[in-house]
Formats: sequence, structure tokens, C-alpha cells
Amino acid sequence: MNQFFHLQTISDLLKLFELNQTLKHPLIAVVDLSNLPEYVHDKKKISSDFYAVMFKNYSKNNIKYGRKTVDFQEGNLICMAPNQVIEMDDDIEVSATMMGWGLYFHPDLIRATSLNDKMKDYSFFSYEISESLHLSEKEKQTLYDCVVKIESELQENIDVHSQAIIVSTIELLLNYCSRFYGRQFITRKNSNNIVVVQIEKILSEYFNGNSISEKGLPTVKYLADQVNLSPGYLSDLLKKETGKNTQDHIHFYLIEEAKNSLLSTNKSVGEIAYALGFDYPQYFNKLFKQKTGKTPIEFRSMN
Repeated sequence: MNQFFHLQTISDLLKLFELNQTLKHPLIAVVDLSNLPEYVHDKKKISSDFYAVMFKNYSKNNIKYGRKTVDFQEGNLICMAPNQVIEMDDDIEVSATMMGWGLYFHPDLIRATSLNDKMKDYSFFSYEISESLHLSEKEKQTLYDCVVKIESELQENIDVHSQAIIVSTIELLLNYCSRFYGRQFITRKNSNNIVVVQIEKILSEYFNGNSISEKGLPTVKYLADQVNLSPGYLSDLLKKETGKNTQDHIHFYLIEEAKNSLLSTNKSVGEIAYALGFDYPQYFNKLFKQKTGKTPIEFRSMN
């Protein structure tokens, strides 16, 4: 049976993995992952109240998010937001070249900074672990340099400049992660195109069948589940490939179906709205005008 651990503080993390490391700052730590124990006693499910950015070039342990498994042996980077859950199995790690690092920081560290407002823009924190970032040797070094700078600053006596320097370096690291994820989307053109085709097919069948009346409007999560991706990763993938995120794709099919109904039937706007899964016709009217520049009645009268 899996043990569940929720880590409230970074100190809790060090205790859980029995790391003999002095915590230099209560809200942030850099951990040498090669010092993790070779054996993870019992299967563990772990969540925390803090952010985690982790790189490891070798791991026999499988790490799972939901029902998915990430192969950490290739040297991947994973980024986790507070309250996400990972699962670690109880296999044994053995490698002469085992290395890696983890950067852990509590939201309170950045609460009153400009980075706090930017965190929502780093959508990779909502990716599932199986969508980890595959790093080139140069990219590994770039991120490692940021981590070394943070660790070096933590070794200094804390002064009035410490937080600003640490937070700005975290932001630099996360900006590099955004750049590298953008590269990953570009270099996976073939698999990305397959996903785009799948989404188009799913939406076409959904709107042409009885799914709207039975299930209501499709959601971003529904589409992501259909292609085994997280909602955030799917939206970013579609945005890179088509210029439109998942919600935009749903709205495109919705508006096309609405146009067909407006021009080929005598149904009222309210009836069409309800048939398309809207609980309130005014929401449908607002979305239609936003996407077409005309109200449904104006569109019908002009065609």
C-alpha cells in the first residue's frame, strides 16, 4: 500500500529523504539529488506546499503522475507546482554517474515580488511529469549555472540584497525553461501534427454527433484526456502549431455549428444556445459577437 506524504516545509523534504543537509533558508533549498538514498523504502505518494524544479540524469525509480510514468533515465527536467502529487516506486538505484539537482522554493519567497505575478505564465508547472523537458548538454549546463548561482548566494550571509538576487535568478532559470520547452515543441513536429489531427477529428465527430446534447460542450480537460496529455501541455502544443489554444479550437467548431443552425433552421437564438450546451443564451450571444463581430440575430439577417 502506498504511503502518502504531504510536505508543508522544505525542511520536511530533507527529513523525508534523510538528507544530511543544513537548511540555509527556510523558504528555499538546492538539493544534490545524487545524495538521495539508493533505496526508496515502500512506495510513496508525495505532495508539497512548494514549487519543485528537478533534474536527474539517471534514475531506475519510476516516477508517476496519475497513471503515467516518466522515464527519468534520459536526463529530463520536471517542474511541479504546490499540491501536485508524484508517486515513487521502491526499486533500487545503482549508477556510478548518478547526478542531479533539485531546486525547491516556497510561494512565500516570491509572494511580494514581480515573479509571483509571472508564475501563471510558466504553464509547464501544470504539465504532467510524463511531459518533462528533454535537455541538451548545453541546456543542462545553462540551468545548472543558475542553480549554482542560487546555491552560492544561499551560502552567503543573508542581507538586504539576498532575496532580490535569489528571486531574479529563479526567474532567469524559469525563463530558460520556457525557451527550452518552446524548442521541444518545434523539434517534435511529427508527433505534434498527429495530435493536431486527432483534436480536429475528435471535435468534428463531437459536434456532428449527439455528444453536445448528451454531454454538453466539450472541455479542455476532455480533449486533453482523449489524447493522453495534460490540459496545459495540449494548449501550448496547439498554440505552437496552429496559433490557437485548445479553447480557441473548441470555440471555432462551436461558432461554425452555430452559424449552420442560424442559417439552416428557424430555431430561435435561445433554442440554438441551449442545443449547443449553453445554460444561458446571453453567454452564447456574447461569445458569438466576440468571435464574429456580430450578434446571432445580426448574422442571420445579413445572410
